[in-house]
Amino acid sequence: MALLEKLRNEKRDNLSARILRLRVEDIEPSPYQARTYFDEAEVESLAQSIRENGLLQPVSVRRLPDGRWQLIAGERRLRACRLAGLHVIPALECQADGTLSAVLGYIENAERCDLNCFEQARALRLLLELWDCTQEEGAARLGMSQSALCNKLRLLNLSEEEQTLCIENRLSERHARAVLSLPAGEVRKALLRRAAKEAWSVAKLEQKVKEAAAPAPRKRRPAVMVRDVRIFLNTVNKAISLMKSAGIPAESTETRMEDYIEYRVRIPVKAR
Repeated sequence: MALLEKLRNEKRDNLSARILRLRVEDIEPSPYQARTYFDEAEVESLAQSIRENGLLQPVSVRRLPDGRWQLIAGERRLRACRLAGLHVIPALECQADGTLSAVLGYIENAERCDLNCFEQARALRLLLELWDCTQEEGAARLGMSQSALCNKLRLLNLSEEEQTLCIENRLSERHARAVLSLPAGEVRKALLRRAAKEAWSVAKLEQKVKEAAAPAPRKRRPAVMVRDVRIFLNTVNKAISLMKSAGIPAESTETRMEDYIEYRVRIPVKAR
């Protein structure tokens, strides 16, 4: 059985554990929390629901060796409870160490579709670090392909500002991956902004990325235009003089017309 399915079952088994009533102020945030973006409107909406109906799904916690309570999953619910003014809430106690706590938190968020693609990537990176394993090993333990795991982790190559652009403008994971071939900087951010503003499809954004990555065409140097033709005439005359001084009987004839100057040069190929 894949580890992900095993942990889902373990998580369900933990639901039969005792449910406590804990003070909100006694629950510490999880150091393994994958979510970094919380929609204020969603939290307020959940807070209003909690005011009217109470907290229907307990948060998950674990007991630390020093007796403190640490959140495993339910950060948004905990924030909404604080906003709703609750002082004591139901909490499900889970027997979990730091690694399992991180995994359980990831699974709950994944099952609830709470994580955006960047939060998923950070959670997966944290699991690899906690397990101290390679991407190949981690993918096998998580029950996903190595390429899928690699694609998720590549999203973290976007800067924090670029990630925020994607999240706030609701760009998809494929939109985010489309710009990864460009170096970090203004071009990448500008394309993400345009994709959001003009509602580009992924295919259109990929095309724009190709255009931005293509080398700029080399500019042809404009032909040098010398307005004063006397420069050319002087050069020719100087060349004729040099040949004559060297014993070559070169000759030149200049005919000036209204709209042009005709210049003929005669240079013998055999010495006299």
